Amino acid sequence: MQERKTQTDVSAIVRTSDAGFTNDQNASIQWPFAVGVPVGDRFGYRNCAGCSVNHGGTDFNPGNGSPIQAIADGVVRTVIDGEGSLGVHVIVDHEIDGELVSSVYAHMQHGTAAVKEGDPVKVGQLLGLVGSTGMSTGPHLHFEIRIDGVTKVDSYLWLKANAGR
Repeated sequence: MQERKTQTDVSAIVRTSDAGFTNDQNASIQWPFAVGVPVGDRFGYRNCAGCSVNHGGTDFNPGNGSPIQAIADGVVRTVIDGEGSLGVHVIVDHEIDGELVSSVYAHMQHGTAAVKEGDPVKVGQLLGLVGSTGMSTGPHLHFEIRIDGVTKVDSYLWLKANAGR
């Protein structure tokens, strides 16, 4: 006899999808999505015709229109509703362990940025919706971590080391 899966069972599966992470919604540092989502291209070299071969972030693929959340408390530095390489994007500055850490959320849908420059944000707060603006190959969140607001680091590894605390 085959068991029927409940919504709770399905949610547990989604939270641990091939992203290899589960978001702790009570933590002071979280992933950019409330539940685990598939991860596409990672930080560093990639063989990609028509896009950057030196990829400065991590691409999350939750589906078009999915809500993007702030990874930690901070202050919005930049909101751009444009078509440059990052397309519609938001940059939030955080102080984490006494260090300036900036998080970048790119390729959002036009008109969905839920914050403005100078706004304080709380961990888990809605920033916008996944889209495909700018230099994008399809709907996804291009997510970066910049130490001291400038130096890009592997955002997936940074989140693996810091999210959940």
